[in-house]
Amino acid sequence: MSAQGTRNRHVVVIGAGIAGLAAAHRLLGRGATVTVLEASGRVGGKLLPGEIAGARVDLGAESLLARRPEAVALARETGLADSLQPPATATASLWTRGALRPMPKGHVMGVPGTAAALAGVLSAEGLKRIGADAELPRTETGDDVAVGEFVAARLGREVVDRLVEPLLGGVYAGDAYRISMRSAVPQLFQAAQRHTSLTEAVREIQAAAAAARQTGPVFLGIAGGVGRLPLAVAESVRARGGEILTHTRVTELRREQDGWRVVTADRALHADGVVVAVPAPAAAALLRAEAPAAAAELTAVEYASMALVTLAYRRADVHLPEGSGFLVPPVDGRTIKASTFASQKWGWIDAENPDVAVLRTSVGRHRETGILDRPDAALVDVSRHDLREATGLDAVPLDTRVTRWTDGLPQYPVGHHARVARIREHVAALPALAVCGAAYDGVGVPACVASAEAAVDQLDGDLTAVTALTAAPVQSLHGGAGE
Repeated sequence: MSAQGTRNRHVVVIGAGIAGLAAAHRLLGRGATVTVLEASGRVGGKLLPGEIAGARVDLGAESLLARRPEAVALARETGLADSLQPPATATASLWTRGALRPMPKGHVMGVPGTAAALAGVLSAEGLKRIGADAELPRTETGDDVAVGEFVAARLGREVVDRLVEPLLGGVYAGDAYRISMRSAVPQLFQAAQRHTSLTEAVREIQAAAAAARQTGPVFLGIAGGVGRLPLAVAESVRARGGEILTHTRVTELRREQDGWRVVTADRALHADGVVVAVPAPAAAALLRAEAPAAAAELTAVEYASMALVTLAYRRADVHLPEGSGFLVPPVDGRTIKASTFASQKWGWIDAENPDVAVLRTSVGRHRETGILDRPDAALVDVSRHDLREATGLDAVPLDTRVTRWTDGLPQYPVGHHARVARIREHVAALPALAVCGAAYDGVGVPACVASAEAAVDQLDGDLTAVTALTAAPVQSLHGGAGE
């Protein structure tokens, strides 16, 4: 589509999660006619606003990484600028070795720059092991390496088990010993290639951030919940003439002489271009006929399931430690993997609900399915048990909600970047087709928005963004994308 770009062309976006909606928003800004097709009955994907005991809450993702510009910019463009708020507190804890302990400062995804402030979290032997990093010979990263494997080789398993696992697991619900360092913590991967010492690499990252004057909050929320973002984007899409159809599952995607045929249960649409913005299994099914190699790669992407348990209490019954909540290292053998003190973390929840305290817990990790087989009531019970053990909270909640995210988080194992490069190369061999979403370049909201923007650029024949995301040679992505 490079000759005329997307202007005056009909583009179908498959999927109305935040990536699909962001793609539609960008396409409309470039003059395209846009139809968004969503199989479920709502927009937003993993961003889900809800309510408990009269309090507005998020039942999915609750914050935006503010040090990446894409999600915050989208929020501002769609009328939410005045609703962006930093957390009311930036302090958090680790529930480990039988106590809540302050989250250590000065780390990159749990990898410390020094052993300072780790007493109580690590044993004396673990602290000493960090100091040995400076004397060890180089540990090669190769083309990619598992975060846990590399960090354990440099700093010992305790750092992985008690610091990296809970932080990385909070993002991916995965196993640090399988997760790709190149894909999940790229800045650390790059710094590790420049330094023999891993702690020195971490300190370089910290110094670079300080030199860049990266001030301001790391994360931002939205008053009323981050779940408002996809609703605002959808409203903007519709206001500018875009069409969003829910309960409309795409069953077939086939090439035509002058574009694409997009088939649903009750209609067939012609599209000049298509953006596939659905999870990997659904994308594989849609691409199997026209891009079988890409479909095979997508089929290999694994997902983790998890559940969020939201609990509301009478404020007078709740006396929590200070801070936004705590993370739990899997090695400690607890059931919950984290808890957020939502009313303490987000000022808007506190202000709107002076008589109610809201907490969240999360359960479930990759290949840890037994806990999720339990009924909702059992997940509430185990959450209350662990909260009582961690904080002393023994009150009976006013209300509870369990939100299950089955196959909700794609996993990024070693070699993920190469798989994504292959997928995009296969897709780029077909004209006027692009893919985006959490399965490719990051699971956070800004990464999904960036993926969507790159997909739209690709339809316009501009491969700069998609090449940068994929870290693949530009020429390997040409293969017809600009036709």
